[in-house]
Amino acid sequence: MSPDPHKPPRPGHGILKKAALAGLLIVLLTAGTVASAALLEVDQLVDIVKAESDTIPGVKNVLDDVDGGGPQTILVIGSDRRWGAGKGDARSDTLILVRLDPNKAATAVVSIPRDLRAEIPLENGGIASEKINAAYSLGGPKLTLKTVRRLMDMPINHIVEVNFSGFRRAVDRLNCVYVDVDRRYYHSNVGLPPSQQYAEIDIPPGYQRLCGQKSLDYVRYRHADSDFVRAARQQDFLRQAKGQFSLSSMLGDRKELVKIFSRYTRTDLRSNDAILRLLKLAFLSSKNPIREVRFPADQIAGSSDLRITPQNLAQVRDQFQNARESGGTRQTGTETRQTKTARKVQRRTKEPGMPPGVVAAKAEGESQAIRASAKLAMPIYYPAARLAGGGYSSAERDYPATRPYRLRDRAGKRFDAYRMVLATGETGQYYGVQGTTWKAPPVLDSPSDTMRLRGRTYELFYDGTRLRLVAWRTPRGVYWVSNTLSRSLTNKQMLAIARSLTRLGA
Repeated sequence: MSPDPHKPPRPGHGILKKAALAGLLIVLLTAGTVASAALLEVDQLVDIVKAESDTIPGVKNVLDDVDGGGPQTILVIGSDRRWGAGKGDARSDTLILVRLDPNKAATAVVSIPRDLRAEIPLENGGIASEKINAAYSLGGPKLTLKTVRRLMDMPINHIVEVNFSGFRRAVDRLNCVYVDVDRRYYHSNVGLPPSQQYAEIDIPPGYQRLCGQKSLDYVRYRHADSDFVRAARQQDFLRQAKGQFSLSSMLGDRKELVKIFSRYTRTDLRSNDAILRLLKLAFLSSKNPIREVRFPADQIAGSSDLRITPQNLAQVRDQFQNARESGGTRQTGTETRQTKTARKVQRRTKEPGMPPGVVAAKAEGESQAIRASAKLAMPIYYPAARLAGGGYSSAERDYPATRPYRLRDRAGKRFDAYRMVLATGETGQYYGVQGTTWKAPPVLDSPSDTMRLRGRTYELFYDGTRLRLVAWRTPRGVYWVSNTLSRSLTNKQMLAIARSLTRLGA
């Protein structure tokens, strides 16, 4: 049965950062038309935004004005409330700030933890010290905006509230996304009391194609993960999605994508000029990499609430307003000359033998490879070395750490594949080894660099100066080592594990 068109769209329980960033991604890519399209075409896109997107009431006098063409800070809210519902029945699930400034080296993004204790300004003039996501329950987007502006002590120029249905529909419209899934994500509510029930999910490890609902389940997953790992997973999804769709394919479907984005968002934007200015700014900023600024909050003793010191908050504010290219992890986009130079310096620094934190573990790896070979005809390569901490793990009890399976390309052709999952010993941190007979998976498009070691040519894929993938090819398939979502393995550790890959039976 199709949904009732007269009911307000329902934001999901766990609307998350990637839904918001995916929406912004659509705007960034679609905004490329502004520079070259005819005036009529631009007007049509603006008309779509105005016709499909609702406006958030009561926030205009809370927002800060900005000069035309100047940098803009946007507050993105994801909530689990039905639009139009009364107060007190929902809390914001996601709070992020995005700063668009083409004159900086990067587009800055900072995620504010939902459990952060903050001062919420009440209508009677009082102050409530509660988790920041309570502001949405007490006063909707307007009070959330006031609370975030009070916390960050900086101007905020626009506000966007995002509905998870837009994320799901946009992914389906783009014909799904291939994702390098680090481990099994599973939760079932069968037999559990209400206090232990969460969003259900069942996504196995390994490189695979995720469509609308599956992709939403993946990026919104929060059970048994820290805020830091969750943000890294969402950022990684955005990077992989962004790399799989050309600008021309986006432009060919720009009207429908803008319609999807607009239909499942509410904003403060009302005038044609305001929409055009934001589109132009998005286009000018789209050349910059995305820099995620970490929010270093600590847990309050004896409480689930988080807090941040004034010194750390000042540092976050400075990094956000003066975005610089990342020197290490958590960056996507075009790298600059400084990043390339730093990577070349790293390549010249080589140490023989195992780097710190890596140990020989050939017997363990061989045992895992034997399990995969029983179901696959492809050559199986296993790591003869691993991190000293952790070990082979699927993150779920009674689920194998090595998964043999079949992988399909976009044309439906099947390929052998396997994934070996290893834990670092820290919560939510998993790395792994992937092999497949599919010789052209999108994840291996456009390597950052290559390196010749021990008779193999490795393809290197970086985020900033930190390796996220090390891959190599054989006549019968491709293989790669994946770093953790937060890139916790050093480059030397990644290369050592890649060098240790040994063919079963060799």
